[in-house]
Amino acid sequence: MNSRKKALLGGVLGDNIVLSGLMVISPVIICGDTLKNAEALVYAFTALTFLSVLICSFVPERLPYTVKIILYAMISAVIYIPVKLAAQEFFPGVIERIGIYFPLLAVNSLIVFQTEARFFRMKRTDMAVSLIFCIIGFDAVMLITGVLRELFAYGTINNRIVDMNTVISGLSHPFGGFIFLGLMCGVYRFIRGLISKNNEVRSNADVSDR
Repeated sequence: MNSRKKALLGGVLGDNIVLSGLMVISPVIICGDTLKNAEALVYAFTALTFLSVLICSFVPERLPYTVKIILYAMISAVIYIPVKLAAQEFFPGVIERIGIYFPLLAVNSLIVFQTEARFFRMKRTDMAVSLIFCIIGFDAVMLITGVLRELFAYGTINNRIVDMNTVISGLSHPFGGFIFLGLMCGVYRFIRGLISKNNEVRSNADVSDR
């Protein structure tokens, strides 16, 4: 994968914002113990991040960095209002359980930090593609975490009881979330290492054939 493709498409596996960058991990650890929570957070993160970054990209570049960051936060806060109102309709009761971690998504690192450091250095079409894959990377980790933690912590999936011989109740707590995310990071880095090794072997083989 060349550098441009890696920059655009790497947000899922090559440079996952949660498993590689360790960004936006608090909602995953604290609230990612059920599929319902995960779905609500995926909805909020996707809507808030995509709309905020897209609108913030029109903020004039000549403004001081501090002023731009304040504007990004204000834009995201305005977008948060309709996103939360919709979430209360689609996920009744879940938003209250998520608590403070729901509004914190409005100032997540993709909006506040990665805008200037990464996205706004690209062409707008490239930025949109890269942003979508970064969002998919978070969403995938959030959903996998929600399903597996609910399964092993409560013996259910989406509140439906599953035939489980052993339940690990600690996975429903924050310390269980830390442990689970650490295991996911280990698996992720192992898979990424295998892919890098295979790509290196292929590159060497191509060079030898020439």
